[in-house]
Amino acid sequence: MTVEMLIHNRVELALHTLRPGSGRPLLLLHGLGEQSPSDVPDAVADWAGPVTALDFTGHGASTMPIGGGYTAEILMGDADAAIQHLGEATVVGRGLGAYIALLIAGARAQRVRGAVLADGPGLSGGPSVPTSQPVFSLDRVETTPDPYALAELGRDLRPPDYATAFSRLALQDSDLDQPITVVARFRPAWLRAVAGEPGVGDADSIREGIRAYLD
Repeated sequence: MTVEMLIHNRVELALHTLRPGSGRPLLLLHGLGEQSPSDVPDAVADWAGPVTALDFTGHGASTMPIGGGYTAEILMGDADAAIQHLGEATVVGRGLGAYIALLIAGARAQRVRGAVLADGPGLSGGPSVPTSQPVFSLDRVETTPDPYALAELGRDLRPPDYATAFSRLALQDSDLDQPITVVARFRPAWLRAVAGEPGVGDADSIREGIRAYLD
């Protein structure tokens, strides 16, 4: 495994190459509080091209901002930095990574060649309507995951209509018939709304979900 460090928003992001190769890369996005795997997971072993994985800001081997300030859109920027570096990729996201995979699939529809949304930590996120947010201060730590990331990303706002806007962007701007595939069994409100959109596929597993994007 090799690691390249990318820069986004003054943070160093660790992009891991789990398996080199030729062809379109597969980009893995981990769940809340997790980090990239050290080996290619069995669920994506059938992928013919390179397999890569990104540590989000404040996770794994990536660095942390001082004092928090985590949002899903910041992590979408992390994923965008990885996509720009790779050129294009198919994305598999777990939990929080599934939500980020949805966002980047809509924002970069011509570079993301399919996004698979799977179960994992942080899939629910926070409320679906605006609420008051408490102000808090946490002790500084030297190792990831950053407690600010766990606190802030675990309750980020995820309105269903906001999520479906990204699925519609993906369908509108991608030349794939099915640019997003949902394999998660647990489906919070935002994911139920996305799964009900025309052009969003459904599969029983990650292995099955990536088959549509193998070519």
